[in-house]
Amino acid sequence: MSDAIVDIADGPFGSNLKTEHYTDEKEARIIQLSNLSDYGWQEVNTRYTTFEHAKEIRRCIVNEGELVMGKMMPAGMTIIRPNTEKMYVLSSDCVRIKLDKNVATDEFFLYTTKSKTFLNQVNNDSQGSTRVRTSISKIREMDFATPSLEEQAKIGEYFSNLDHLITLHRRAYHHPIKEDLQMTTTTSTNSSMLFSDYYKQWITVYKEGAIRPVTMNKYLMAHKWLEKLIPNLAIENLDRFSYQKLLNDYASEHERQTTMDFHHHLKCAILDAVDEGLIQSDPTRKAIIKGKTPRKKKPKYLNQYELHKLLDDLDLKSDVNLDWLILLIAKTGMRFSEALGLTPKDFDLSRQIVSVSKTWDYKGNGGFQPTKNQSSVRKIPLDWQTVMQFAQLIKQLPEDEPIFVNGKIYNSTANDLLARHCKKVEIPIISIHGLRHTHASLLLFAGVSIASVARRLGHSNMTTTQKTYLHIIQELESKDIDIIMRSLSNLNS
Repeated sequence: MSDAIVDIADGPFGSNLKTEHYTDEKEARIIQLSNLSDYGWQEVNTRYTTFEHAKEIRRCIVNEGELVMGKMMPAGMTIIRPNTEKMYVLSSDCVRIKLDKNVATDEFFLYTTKSKTFLNQVNNDSQGSTRVRTSISKIREMDFATPSLEEQAKIGEYFSNLDHLITLHRRAYHHPIKEDLQMTTTTSTNSSMLFSDYYKQWITVYKEGAIRPVTMNKYLMAHKWLEKLIPNLAIENLDRFSYQKLLNDYASEHERQTTMDFHHHLKCAILDAVDEGLIQSDPTRKAIIKGKTPRKKKPKYLNQYELHKLLDDLDLKSDVNLDWLILLIAKTGMRFSEALGLTPKDFDLSRQIVSVSKTWDYKGNGGFQPTKNQSSVRKIPLDWQTVMQFAQLIKQLPEDEPIFVNGKIYNSTANDLLARHCKKVEIPIISIHGLRHTHASLLLFAGVSIASVARRLGHSNMTTTQKTYLHIIQELESKDIDIIMRSLSNLNS
């Protein structure tokens, strides 16, 4: 696509276009995500900034004939800039695109962005897990077929005529979700809508089908708590005080980390409501997260001696059983669902590697499903002893069938088996997920870098690893300080 684009620019950072820059005068119209639709410009959420401020963010000024594309989901939504205002500037979640008229026409490009092929590229290349976005670099890299200008003109004219026909019959078009959303952005009563109702709509539109069922259930649970705690709160009345009270009420029954998760699930929808003009300012700003005193935590991991005692007690028969699963998770640090998703084909025994590319839906109806995130797709080196053991175990098994699944399988079954082993050898009782923590902890204590541990565990970034194993890192830092002090003291001798 880069050959067709002469110039492309992001909208301003949040601090460069804030409410203090708005004006009641009809000067520079701000293009927001809500103004982009399948049918072109949508006349809602009218906001202006001054000509003077627009010149300060001149890269964000959209000139006549340029296109505007949404960066945030629904990412890829594109329109041609209208000509009804004196000046137009981008908001933060939009991109302006100027095409090379010798390569592509505006109309052809516009209709290409509505194609399933293009939108699939946008969705597959988008980044982020909660508010999914695309970026300028991703847009430049997307495939974009460019027939001759004559052919582009014919294609553009054809679809333009088709759009006119659709517009004539648009009143007969019925799409409940879309009509509901249009009501909440175009009517004078939109801000009186209950926040719990808005949140339910937001989940349906932005999350349904885009996230895993287990994550979807967390959003649905957050909605149930909204119905319980603020059943009558209108979205227009959601300010910092009412939001903090909501968090406090939730925190009275939950630990701090659970309250933090609840806050994160709500914040995404609230920020969208701010973007849409339903809420004047961000009520989540400076929110204070509280919570009940945490219960005494069970041990999360074993030390090296305890792990040896556990592995020695496993019943590793010639046939597959859950003890083999315990061994593999302890040796690789895999997630339970990842280990269940393994097939004999995933083992490259000659190279001492096992590949993680899928998981098993043990919480649902079974079957393979994608990994937690793209970083979870990885190759894990195995020690020679594990290679020898699994070479014998899987040699007669079907290549493409899961090794450890034979009917419905439950996490609790594996946890119960692990608990019995722990009790028998008199070590702390941990969960199957605790084996993953044990694996990571032993690697860190052995001096393996955080980056290598993060890759082996399939974390999306090192920050996740650092947060999860902060206590171990701090302990290692204390040992490092002792080493440094001894080294420094030896300099004087």
